[in-house]
Amino acid sequence: MSETLPRSVDAWRMVTARRSFVGQLPVERLKRLAQVLEGTDGQIDYEIDFGRDELGAAYFALRATTSLTLLCQRTLEPFQMPVKLDTRLGLISDESEESGLPPGYEPLLVEDNRVDPAAVIEDELLLVVPLVPVSPQSEWPEDGHDVGLEDVPPEAPEDNPFAVLRELKKH
Repeated sequence: MSETLPRSVDAWRMVTARRSFVGQLPVERLKRLAQVLEGTDGQIDYEIDFGRDELGAAYFALRATTSLTLLCQRTLEPFQMPVKLDTRLGLISDESEESGLPPGYEPLLVEDNRVDPAAVIEDELLLVVPLVPVSPQSEWPEDGHDVGLEDVPPEAPEDNPFAVLRELKKH
């Protein structure tokens, strides 16, 4: 088990050795993730395991916990979103191998036998960030209201360009 996370590892060598990595990663180190966050304070606690399952499929298992600072789109106030990841990615060297992965595995394409563990953590965190973040504690403003279907005015009937022809046909 290693506490330092290398920038790049030989995926297949890690699988053969059944390597594990445990440690913390500063959120600010993940540049793509930082672009969608309101703040980059904090750490990501991670555990990574490489290995093969009972069917012989090579995997990259990731468990991570953190709290991400997002901007609530309802109140425009920052809030903390707790995140807990527990995923197993099937390592493949070619896209055609994806169909051979066991159920429940997401594919992780390994190019040039190398994997960047921090980039995988970042990718998985980006997948859980909501497109429109809303704090669970936020409420609608007092002066606003929820627009329902009953509040939408009915559409005015459009002028039919053939209405004139219909009238001519009647005469």
